[in-house]
Amino acid sequence: MDTTRLLRTTGTVIAAAGLLLSGCTSGGPGQPKASASPGSSTPAGSGTPSTTGAQAQASPDPVALRPYYEQKLTWRDCGVPGFQCSTMKAPLDYASPGSGQDVDIAVARRKATGPGKRLGSLVVNPGGPGGSGIGYLQAYAGIGYPAPVRAQYDMVSFDPRGVDRSTPVECLTGPAMDTFTQVDQTPDDAAERAGLVAAFKKFAAACQARSQRVLPHVSTVEAARDMDLLRAVLGDEKLTYVGASYGTFLGATYADLFPDRVGRLVLDGAMDPSRPALDLNRDQTAGFETAFTSFAKDCAEQPDCPLGTGSPEQVAARLKEFFAKLDARPVPSGEATRPLGEALATTGVIAALYDEAAWPQLREALGAAMNGDGASLLALADSYYEREPDGTYANLMYANAAVNCLDQPPAFSGPEAVDAALPSFEKASPVFGAGLAWASLNCTYWPVKATGTARKLTAKGAPPIVVVGTTRDPATPYKWAQALAGQLESGTLLTYDGDGHTAYGRGSDCVDTSINRYLLEGKAPEEGKKC
Repeated sequence: MDTTRLLRTTGTVIAAAGLLLSGCTSGGPGQPKASASPGSSTPAGSGTPSTTGAQAQASPDPVALRPYYEQKLTWRDCGVPGFQCSTMKAPLDYASPGSGQDVDIAVARRKATGPGKRLGSLVVNPGGPGGSGIGYLQAYAGIGYPAPVRAQYDMVSFDPRGVDRSTPVECLTGPAMDTFTQVDQTPDDAAERAGLVAAFKKFAAACQARSQRVLPHVSTVEAARDMDLLRAVLGDEKLTYVGASYGTFLGATYADLFPDRVGRLVLDGAMDPSRPALDLNRDQTAGFETAFTSFAKDCAEQPDCPLGTGSPEQVAARLKEFFAKLDARPVPSGEATRPLGEALATTGVIAALYDEAAWPQLREALGAAMNGDGASLLALADSYYEREPDGTYANLMYANAAVNCLDQPPAFSGPEAVDAALPSFEKASPVFGAGLAWASLNCTYWPVKATGTARKLTAKGAPPIVVVGTTRDPATPYKWAQALAGQLESGTLLTYDGDGHTAYGRGSDCVDTSINRYLLEGKAPEEGKKC
């Protein structure tokens, strides 16, 4: 239901569109060097992290953290050929490490295939927040990254705290989540407004009831600290990392905390950490409008476009009219308890806008829905929510809300504040603005007070960090990449002039060659390079 600030790679959104991202000697600046044995660390992890941007919090006691940095991972077969899995311990609360309150962090790897010198570990994160790094590694990154990269790096990922195989955030049951995803996101009267508010309150209460212990401790700062533990127990002096979407915020937070431990960082589909929640949500709303405009232009030229011909504005008006019809009368989807209404249809359309390869699928799904069959558009929404055929859900949406609501104060204080902001959201997107504005109310009723705030991340003293921005990215607008590259002291911006969410491995030889060279040789693209 809440699609705002769900910052994801398309590989985790639409299986039918295909999993994305793909992408050569050692010795460049910032290159991680493998320690003599896994489990060793940079003096027991006792270095003092930066206190710029990311850390208003007190630094954890390095002596109390020593056992975590010196732990040994026991690797086992994952059940997926070629992959090994393990579990790492991390303190639930970094203010009290060693108190006996720990969380489990699930880790997976695929060892470097050779030939060539092993360069260390390459940690990857697919975004979200809430996306499973292990699922992403096993389904794509561990087998789909460029062969030269996989030859020289152990491909590694982890489920951040609160996510999936790690100590997870749990909230609604499957049937309750089905109900939640159907609540009207564009309330027309007082009763519908009250229903929406009640749905957010019920969601928050369920998270508190089922996840009270972990809920205050799933912030991005804590996940970044976990990532430094992982770096150490893997035996790497420096972190080499590719983060997509929300993973760019995680990576930038790490760099700001531990600039002296940064190896080669690629931040693809970047967030702007200095933007408060209201601005982030409004910017993302405009991003989806930009993506929809690209889809509309293409659709109007196709013989099977269900929204007809004409300008993007005319195509958008027809989609908005269709949504209004669904709001009044949902169409059958093949599931008696889940007809396709406006809320699910909007989510389905948004899901397909993450990747232009899904545009034919979206045209077909819209055409069927406009003819009374909502099954295909519902399937797109289900892929977005990670709903399984048996009616269960992955914990993506629960972890997503928990992290977002902890990282920043809520966008709105209540429904009246949404009313005041509606004109700006509808200006940003005539089609999606109202729904995304009301969706931004989700953190207002969250049971745990935010521990973070909007802030610039500078990573002072870090080696070159590559920030990648796509000019027509729906979920992470291009201006966010420009902003992050400008904030990071050593940030260098690589621009992809194209559509879709993120750029690496999406068909641009220019982008892939630039990033591969950086990962394998340590040579960052020249500042301002465009592909």
